[in-house]
Formats: sequence, structure tokens, C-alpha cells
Amino acid sequence: MIPNGVPAIVSQELFDRVQERMAANKKAPAKHKAEDEYLLTTKLFCGKCKSMMAGESGTSRNETTYRYYKCPGVKYHRGCDKKTVKKLWIEDYVIEQIRKIIFDDELIEYLADTVLEIQGKDNTVIPLLQQQLEETEKGIENMLNAIQQGIITPSTKQRMDELESRKSELLVQIGKEKMARPMLIKDQIVFWFHRFRKLDTNKLEHRRRLIDSFVNVIFLYDDKMIITFNYKDGTKIITFSDLEKSELSSDINSLGEPTQNRIGKLKTAFLCGFFYLNSILFY
Repeated sequence: MIPNGVPAIVSQELFDRVQERMAANKKAPAKHKAEDEYLLTTKLFCGKCKSMMAGESGTSRNETTYRYYKCPGVKYHRGCDKKTVKKLWIEDYVIEQIRKIIFDDELIEYLADTVLEIQGKDNTVIPLLQQQLEETEKGIENMLNAIQQGIITPSTKQRMDELESRKSELLVQIGKEKMARPMLIKDQIVFWFHRFRKLDTNKLEHRRRLIDSFVNVIFLYDDKMIITFNYKDGTKIITFSDLEKSELSSDINSLGEPTQNRIGKLKTAFLCGFFYLNSILFY
């Protein structure tokens, strides 16, 4: 057995992060309930007590099932009074914000440039190897110039062999490093983003891919929602009045958790949108 005999497709750090995410999702409370998936589980937090909100469901007297997210601080009477939020409404709204990102050509260009910049800064090994290669090639060229001028010593051939051997070693090391951490070109990055435009937001698997790829964390208050996406430098604020004018306005006062006496009268009010994006991650 040869340890690390084949270069890894992804870095050990990224592999470990994915394993942590998978473990968190596996342990997440109420991710699957009543044969339905709560897509914002592990990402949606109560803005008041900072607890992870969990999926809940309830059935009214006419056998209608309602699904929503609820703060455990409310459920277990821990002093939080955060209102519940209708599952479909908040998931639809988050999906809509993601679509605005992936259909914004200027933003995609900016993100692609940022990825290229980060790639260049992230790998410090290849630039060092390339610098050493340039110095070695310069040494070979100097030796050849000396030979052409008739400056030949007993150690000339030995030195040339050493430089040629060093050049071969550096080329192999650079090749291995590139295989282990392949560099993407801008067209590949833009193409990766454009693939998301073809996803059908009516399909559960496609909705899950969009949320997992773009959403980092959401803090939900009774009057606003703070969304942190997986990229840097993008801020947008949507006031409650702006939301009322949107096509989702009919759901602002929609049902949250059903009650026995007043089904349909529980309001969920939102001020939506503060986008602070902190890192790029191809998930």
C-alpha cells in the first residue's frame, strides 16, 4: 500500500467539512416529517434566542395538514416568543432570492472573478515551485551560454546533469500539485453557475441543491430575516412595505401553526433581506 499514491480529487479540508455537514444533517431535528422535507433545517435559526428552528406539522379539524418552522425555545417553554413561519412560504422566498443571484449576469461575472482570485491566493505551493523552475531554467541557459563561449570545466557536465534532473523533479511536483488542486478557468466557473438556471424549482431535489449550494445561515425575527449566502460582499434590504408589493404578498399573513379555535388567523410578518456573504464554497 502506498499512502496518498493517487492525488485526491478534493482537499482534506474540504472533505472534512463535507463530512461535518453530513453528520449535522443526519442529527438535525425534524428534517423529515410526514414524508416531507424541511429544506431549511440546520440553516434557519431563531433571531431572538438563536436556537435552530425545526420543522413541525399540525392538522386542522377539516384534516388539512399545515407545515411550518418553529423555535424550540417556544415549543419547550424556554422563554422565547418567536412566531412560527409557514414552511412553503419561507422556502419559496429563499428560493426566489437564490434565483435573483443566479440570473444576475453581472453578479455571476463578479463571483467568477472572485473565485479566480481566491484560487490564485489559496495555493502558495505552485507559485513557489514555478519560481524554482524559472531559476533552474535560467541556470541551464547560463550553462549553455558558457559552453558556447568555450568556458568548459570538469564539473560542467555534472552541473548540467544536476540542473536537468532538478528541472524534471520540479515539473513532476508541479504536475502533481495541479492534479491534486485543479485550477478552474473563468468559463468553467460561469458554466457552473449557469447550470443552476436550468433547475426546476418545483422539484424537491433541485430546491435542495439550490439551498445547500447558496445558503449559509438564516436568522429569522418577527419583523425581518437576515440571510447569509455563500459568497462575499452583497447587501440588499427589503422592507415590509416592499414585500407587500411583491408577488408573495398574499402569504405574508398566511397560516403558521394552526390553532383549535382560530385556524387561519395567525399572522407571520416579515421584513426580508439583508445579504452579507462571507465565503465562496462550491458545495
